[in-house]
Amino acid sequence: MREMTGHGLHGGTAAWALLALLPAAPLRAADGLAAVSGVELFVSRSGDDALNGRAAERDAAKQDAAKKRIDTLQAREKEIDAELPRADDDAARRKLEQEKADAAAERRKLESVLASGPFATLERAREEVRRLKAAGLPAGGVTVWIAAGTYELQRTLAFTAADGGTAEAPVVWRARPGEEVRLSAGRAVPAFQPVTDAAALARLPDAARGRVVQADLPALGVRDFGEMGGGFGKSGLPGLELFVNDQPMGIARYPNEGFLRISEVLGKTEVNVRGTKGCKEGLFRTDEKRVAAWAKEKDPRVLGYWFWDWADERHKVRIDAGTLTLEVTPPYHGYGYRQGQWFYGFNLLCEIDQPGEWVLDRETGIVYVWPPKGPGAPRGMVSVLKEAVTLTGVSHLTLRGLVIEGARANGVEMSGCTACALVGCTIRNHGSWAVRVEGGAGCVVRGCDVLGTGDGGISLSGGDRKTLAPGGHAAENNHIHHYSRWNRTYRPGISLSGVGQRAANNLIHHAPHQAFGFSGNDHVIEYNEVHNVCEESNDAGVMYAWNDWAARGHVIRHNFIHHVYGHEGRGCSGVYLDDHFSIADIVGNIFYKMPRAIQIGGGRDATIENNVFVECWPALNIDARGLGWRAYGKDELVQKLKAWPFTAEPWRSRYPRLLTLLDDEPMAPKGHVIARNICVDGKWDGNEPKARPYLKYVDNLVDEDPRFVGREKGDFRLRPDSPALKRGFKPIPVEKIGLQKDAARASWPVEHPVTEHEIRYAEKRAPAGGKPAKPAGGAR
Repeated sequence: MREMTGHGLHGGTAAWALLALLPAAPLRAADGLAAVSGVELFVSRSGDDALNGRAAERDAAKQDAAKKRIDTLQAREKEIDAELPRADDDAARRKLEQEKADAAAERRKLESVLASGPFATLERAREEVRRLKAAGLPAGGVTVWIAAGTYELQRTLAFTAADGGTAEAPVVWRARPGEEVRLSAGRAVPAFQPVTDAAALARLPDAARGRVVQADLPALGVRDFGEMGGGFGKSGLPGLELFVNDQPMGIARYPNEGFLRISEVLGKTEVNVRGTKGCKEGLFRTDEKRVAAWAKEKDPRVLGYWFWDWADERHKVRIDAGTLTLEVTPPYHGYGYRQGQWFYGFNLLCEIDQPGEWVLDRETGIVYVWPPKGPGAPRGMVSVLKEAVTLTGVSHLTLRGLVIEGARANGVEMSGCTACALVGCTIRNHGSWAVRVEGGAGCVVRGCDVLGTGDGGISLSGGDRKTLAPGGHAAENNHIHHYSRWNRTYRPGISLSGVGQRAANNLIHHAPHQAFGFSGNDHVIEYNEVHNVCEESNDAGVMYAWNDWAARGHVIRHNFIHHVYGHEGRGCSGVYLDDHFSIADIVGNIFYKMPRAIQIGGGRDATIENNVFVECWPALNIDARGLGWRAYGKDELVQKLKAWPFTAEPWRSRYPRLLTLLDDEPMAPKGHVIARNICVDGKWDGNEPKARPYLKYVDNLVDEDPRFVGREKGDFRLRPDSPALKRGFKPIPVEKIGLQKDAARASWPVEHPVTEHEIRYAEKRAPAGGKPAKPAGGAR
């Protein structure tokens, strides 16, 4: 494979911290931020003297301004006392009394600020915000400025309704301009030591001795290591994780990349799924002789795709070194095990053979790691707290410009919140999701960098499917990459559920499975760029939804999906509406270099219009599974549909086709329209023959030069003389796709290498001349 560099991002600075309550004063335009109104607070960790001169001067200036303002207010109160006896009437008197009351309230707040001085902790600043709110939030709200530093949280930073603001007086917690503020849910490992235990040294490979170092976690006060759980269809976290130099370390494994194969299954109970055979019990052989050494490990484990290419699970395992037989500790994988499927071993001290690998001895609490290369001594951190930040029932609160890292579960959880936001944050190195939003309305994650998560990136859920009231949550302009480290499947970069969420202008890349997963109704996925996902699975989709006639109203438009191959270059799709999922408008997207661009497993009423397909094999794959092998799923689909009031308003007006669905061959792939698309340098029609009579094709441009502006440079805009325009094709606004330069972005510019592989399966085999065979055109 080779790598190409896309347009560009990433950055970071050093760390420490500051916070104190000071009077309102607008920031200069040179700070690159809008003026701030209302009351401002600042935080400084006790004992830190390292504030730079500019910050110290700014704090002194603010305190001087506060004192001058207090003097002004006191003078005005005295003036009002003198004016009151001379007031002309009751109205004038009431006006002066109100002015005095307002001046006194502002003065008392400023006096309290000066009396309290800088806050030593985030919790103390939160208390001050609550006090201000109880007294009545000032016009313009409250801004809490946090100075550079690492805030090692002793407990989850939890916000409740008492901490929120209003539309007119929001509460904002943010890093000071140009300074890096870290909220850490982990514990620092101050130093690593040489490995001294003779047994451990004997287990290490020769090349690792002298390079692998150790740390004693109980000596640091860390004794709860958690459990390593998870897998397809099962919740589970990785437990304690290790990060060095801000990078997640990988538990030592073999092979370092790729997988071993099951050479023979030995279980007694046969599994047979439509002719695909295996066994129920986790007992199998491999031909890899290296696994014999694993028998001497304290706690060997395996991760595998044991039966299907899209369902992974981890197991404890026992190894027979003589026969190279592996026996899984129950419970077994739900689908069973079959010959030829792939797996790797991990949690193996004997396999620490490269930088970035580690193992935790759960009996002694000793961490062994081969640190990655970097300047100076390696900086370590282990995850400790379950969540870093939670918001429960909060309104109008924003976290901006923060680095949030190191939780065993989620970085940020919002539950039942309204109009809350994460803006320009870096949310990284968590055991589960970076951000989970559940319930509430109108929350947004904007301009954030999300990476290194054990599960997915951002999960948005809200709204009411019964009434179709939208949640209105949004994920916008985020860079999400290298996620799903632990649970490898069905943990997308962005998950949308409920009703009416939006994902726009996000860049998502390098993950083992999906970029987007969606369920429910009326979601919009637009202007996103995606590449190099579904790297470790097949029968998978970049944008995926499953098995629901009622899940309608989705729009997938103006996205650029490219360089997506699937495991070993076979079997994944750009948009995958699986097992009768209905419906979506798939409009104005660009699909480039992938095995299948759009796959629809039966379903109903999809619109595929105005898309560009380049080097897709094929562009379309629509089947009639409901008339064949998946006919058994009808009862489940009917049950799901009848769970919703689809014959009553607002459903009957919003989705009128549902009113006649059950009387109109519901398992047939009816209602799909394929209109005014462009397909070149690949295969157009991979649709199942049984499905084609139900499909409507209109004015598609296939195997004809569309006259792109710069095909060789990946510029798929159309020249004015394109024959597609004459057929009614509408130009795609490519300049609006992907990340946008914005003051709210966590970093800019953005670098994201694009990895190229080969697409390997029958329809893409090249003839002797070396170029792909000319595809046979289907219906157009």
